[in-house]
Amino acid sequence: MSRTCGEALMQLLEAYGVTTVFGIPGEHTLELYRGIEKSNLRAVTPRNEQGASFMADGYARVTGEPGVCTLITGPGVTNASTGIGQAYADSIPMLVISSANDSPSLGRGWGRLHETTDLCAITRPITAFSEMVLDPLELPGLVAQAFGIFRSQRPRPVHIAIPLDVLEMRVDEDWQAQASGKLPTPALYEINAAAELLAEAETAVMVVGGGAQLASAGVTALAERLNAGVISSNAGKGVVSDHNPLSLGGGIISPAIQQYLAAADVVLAIGTELAEADSFIYDLEINGKLIRIDIDPARFRDAFPADVEVLGDARVACQQLLAVLDGRELKTTQRNALIELEELRARQVAEFSPIERQHVVLLDALRNLLPDNAIIFGDITQLVYTGTAAMKTFQPRCWFYPAGFGTLGCALPGAIGSKLALPERTAIALVGDGGFMFTVNELATAVEEKLSIPIVIWHNHSYAMIRDGMVKRGIPEIGVNPLAPDFVKLADAFGCPGVRVSSLPGLQQAMNNALRHAGPSLIIVTEGDDWLAES
Repeated sequence: MSRTCGEALMQLLEAYGVTTVFGIPGEHTLELYRGIEKSNLRAVTPRNEQGASFMADGYARVTGEPGVCTLITGPGVTNASTGIGQAYADSIPMLVISSANDSPSLGRGWGRLHETTDLCAITRPITAFSEMVLDPLELPGLVAQAFGIFRSQRPRPVHIAIPLDVLEMRVDEDWQAQASGKLPTPALYEINAAAELLAEAETAVMVVGGGAQLASAGVTALAERLNAGVISSNAGKGVVSDHNPLSLGGGIISPAIQQYLAAADVVLAIGTELAEADSFIYDLEINGKLIRIDIDPARFRDAFPADVEVLGDARVACQQLLAVLDGRELKTTQRNALIELEELRARQVAEFSPIERQHVVLLDALRNLLPDNAIIFGDITQLVYTGTAAMKTFQPRCWFYPAGFGTLGCALPGAIGSKLALPERTAIALVGDGGFMFTVNELATAVEEKLSIPIVIWHNHSYAMIRDGMVKRGIPEIGVNPLAPDFVKLADAFGCPGVRVSSLPGLQQAMNNALRHAGPSLIIVTEGDDWLAES
């Protein structure tokens, strides 16, 4: 049974159901890789540790299980911190295992390789907890604590740092996975208070977020019982299918739908922060009574204080609400909601700018070419901003746009992580020409892993959102029109297909070819091309 701490840790992660780890081997992680070799874990090597954290994030988003990174101390952790911060902002489970300098040198400034004065201080603000291990026997408890957070609380990243000398220590004990806790169950008095408000409401509206992803059936049934329109955050797109006429998709970005929300006398918010990153405004107007269902009690006293707090699992809360409302006469059912919502959708379309209408042409074409359960990773780009409202989404965990942290370059490695997790599902990345260059190196990872991922590049030769902001404020366009490479030649250099499309049939052909190719493909669409004009 005797083995190094690094070996024992990898075997323990396997016992918790971990199958894949993302990281770049280094002098300071050799014992972890000894453990990987002696387990059934799959090691995926990105081309930068930032890619490792984005891939782990993508893996976790599509599965709900934690993505795992193995990192060297110092620059490995700082490189990965952007993806860790993104996972923290969006409540994504991620386990970050890093090495640290040998324990006698910690914090002493002896000039050790990759030295930092306090490694855990770097990640503490972007994790549920960050701990330095000084004895191997601390590890089983810390890993159990991490999985307890992932499975019974608001999931967020955890960082465990292990000094080099501790990684090499011998472990004779048999470490076993421990049972995790359960999500809290709502109290009946909270459910009754929410039901009373909903029963008296005349213009109730629902807002759903990432915390409702596993409650799709209950949320949909509740919306139909209340005859209420449902607005989603980016993370909540697909919780109520856009096939359902009650769905307003991610339309909270739309002024028309913001006005609809402001007019509601009761707002039922399920698993959502009601965040600025979804609406693009600081002061989202909510005038009605606010019911919040969440597993994080901090949400009840944030920028949108709850009138009724329901602490617990959204699945259970929705079923309880349906049971309490069963047989009751509801004022909301007297509205002609479907006509009202159809008019809202028409107003939303009318609000689109000429550039956004080009986006819609492309997004609609892609939607028609992809299966309903396709995984779509969006980068920080205007095409995806429009997709928040315009891209139809039919199932939870299909549309991913990490708006909260706003990290350019996340889409390609995120799509890689998702494809590794669910290889049978179609996965694509939507990127801008500027943001794509942040992580273009991960094309090599996708080629190496033979991952069929179409990468659609919206090419406008600019950081367009920032450029437009400068123009609006009368600021010269400084640094916002960077030189782009020849993406077709760039694709060829990585050994993958690249094509510029200039027609709808060209897009169809390119997508069909990309989905058949055993590797990534670049599909370049240029803003302003004639075929993107509305017919």
